[in-house]
Amino acid sequence: MSTWTEDQLRAVDRTKELRISTRRSDGTMRPAVPIWVVRVGNGLYIRSYKGSGGAWFRHATEQGAAHISPGNVDSDVTVALAGTSERDAVDQAYRAKYSRYGHAYVDPMTADMAAGTTIQITPVS
Repeated sequence: MSTWTEDQLRAVDRTKELRISTRRSDGTMRPAVPIWVVRVGNGLYIRSYKGSGGAWFRHATEQGAAHISPGNVDSDVTVALAGTSERDAVDQAYRAKYSRYGHAYVDPMTADMAAGTTIQITPVS
């Protein structure tokens, strides 16, 4: 399994959001959508604001893959649902990074519906 470099982790940690896209069945890319991303240790995590009904989430988890482009990091990634043991750390990371946007945005991202969609993204080697 491939891992993020420290430079990549720092770059993503500094960005407000990344853009994620998935492939259609014919191999073409769907339009990228903006999502929030947080770093916990050496891992990067994303969640669906709309819960499991979010289109990008459904496609990414069905395929186990996506493409991200935050800032100067442009990478194909594997996606894997994170376990519940990461929830508290990921919740804290969302609150710390995005608190300036207020409770109206942060609370839904740390609520059960979004937390149940926590994905760890890993670069494809």
